[in-house]
Amino acid sequence: MTDHAHVHGDDHDILFLPGPTEVDAELREIMAMPVVGHRSAGFIEEVKAIGQKLKSLFLTENGHALFENCSATAMMEVAIRNLVRERSLHIVNGAFSDRWYKVAAACGRQPDAIQIEWGGAPTVEQVQEKLKQDGPYDAVTVTYSETSTGALSPLREIAAMVREVAPDTLVLVDAVSALAGAELRFDDWDLDLVYAGTQKCLALPPGLCVYALSERAMARTNDVPNRGFLTDYQRAAKGLAAGKTPATPCIPLVYALSRQLDRIAKETLDVRWQRHQNMQATTRDWAQAEGYEFFVDEPNRSPTVTALKNSGREVKDLIAKARANGFTLGNGYGTLKDKTFRIGHMGDHPESRLKQFLEVISGA
Repeated sequence: MTDHAHVHGDDHDILFLPGPTEVDAELREIMAMPVVGHRSAGFIEEVKAIGQKLKSLFLTENGHALFENCSATAMMEVAIRNLVRERSLHIVNGAFSDRWYKVAAACGRQPDAIQIEWGGAPTVEQVQEKLKQDGPYDAVTVTYSETSTGALSPLREIAAMVREVAPDTLVLVDAVSALAGAELRFDDWDLDLVYAGTQKCLALPPGLCVYALSERAMARTNDVPNRGFLTDYQRAAKGLAAGKTPATPCIPLVYALSRQLDRIAKETLDVRWQRHQNMQATTRDWAQAEGYEFFVDEPNRSPTVTALKNSGREVKDLIAKARANGFTLGNGYGTLKDKTFRIGHMGDHPESRLKQFLEVISGA
């Protein structure tokens, strides 16, 4: 336990990782509750209530808003098994978008990819050209905020183009480090699947995945055989509508999710999105003052995670300095380790806490 952690009145290092993110004490206390039966009347009502709260989070009136006791990586596979008959197009611009491409191949589909250099983001024109040249595809996958690089894709514009150019192609979205941190409007942007783990901008422990499905996507499942059992969207939607999860979930985390959705609604999505934009701007100004180079060009920077080049400094020393002052900082991901570092300015962090964190790692 560090002195700086005592300053925060807490007993642990404060996380500024790009996931898992810091969890407020109120939500941690819920996680310590006695376990109840997942088929009890109270839990069934909680599950039903969460469905309505998730509709507000995704901004959908027309779609299904669901959750599952799994990781976001598992939802990549569930999406392929439910929504892709044969061919999928994957926009690959980092580690996690590449993972979805590999998952599709592992599921026996025929994935194709638009390969973009890490740190970059796709253009609408690139995707449109690929759809016209090599389509048709059952679905196109977009990683809205690529956590490995901090690149934000023009999701709204890509979705609008797909609807016009290839209306039978579903738009599937990895919003793991975007949902509840970056603007996202499921109905207005005419999306088909959006999913996210609880451990990023939702500021909860890992363990659950929340997702929204369009009626168009749900109809597609009728044409895809062998969807599995736990991984069947139709089974999940029917069960959750009745307040029954397909299998035993992490019960305390479900209650924490319900409370966090209330907290997000109280803050409002507009305010939450703006707070993340403000934190990104604060991080940008700090990085420029400290002489760090950005890994992603300004138009494509995510409001939730910033990746910076080491700019001649040792990332491990920076991480050690953060830890000595009661904070945890993220190294670069995969091949970018020690070449970059990532600041996860997402979740429930107030701007004042971000400024404290940046102050203690200054001058490294």
